[in-house]
Amino acid sequence: MSGTVLGAKPTDSPDQVSAILGSDFVENSLAESSMWRDYGLVEFFWVRESRAHPWEGNHFSLQVHRLSYGASRIVSKAIRERYGRFDRHLRFDKLQRLLANRGACLEDVPDANAPAFTLHWQPASQVSVMAFRERDCGRGRRRGNDLVGDVHKISSSMTAEQVAWSRARYGNQPR
Repeated sequence: MSGTVLGAKPTDSPDQVSAILGSDFVENSLAESSMWRDYGLVEFFWVRESRAHPWEGNHFSLQVHRLSYGASRIVSKAIRERYGRFDRHLRFDKLQRLLANRGACLEDVPDANAPAFTLHWQPASQVSVMAFRERDCGRGRRRGNDLVGDVHKISSSMTAEQVAWSRARYGNQPR
């Protein structure tokens, strides 16, 4: 896990991200101080103090759960050209195994979304992974096309301070 998307960092400007991911996006804003661009699978977020200030990159999210609705429509051309075809589901246990083989282990982090979801963190890249909670009975359905045990989203950046806060706040919740 690099903490980037095709080299685009969470702190990059909107123009820098679009130069990498392309111009096929939907731009959204809740106020003049926040904006995000939805590239299908990937969303990048920015904030600014006022219109007089430049956008500052805040974070990105890979909305992995969207793959179940048709990866060919969701994954941008730039990402498909780099990584090829995507399956409709990314199993958390598979991702965890692939990362461990590369020496990138994930730490469990207690989260407000438990027990429905589990949250995991990779300290070196400051990337978090949220997955549907696994059940003892295996691959049960959760809702729609999503399966229990699937990765829901991958986000950057989650700092050590945020992890410490989450552990202090939610550490005693059932997982």
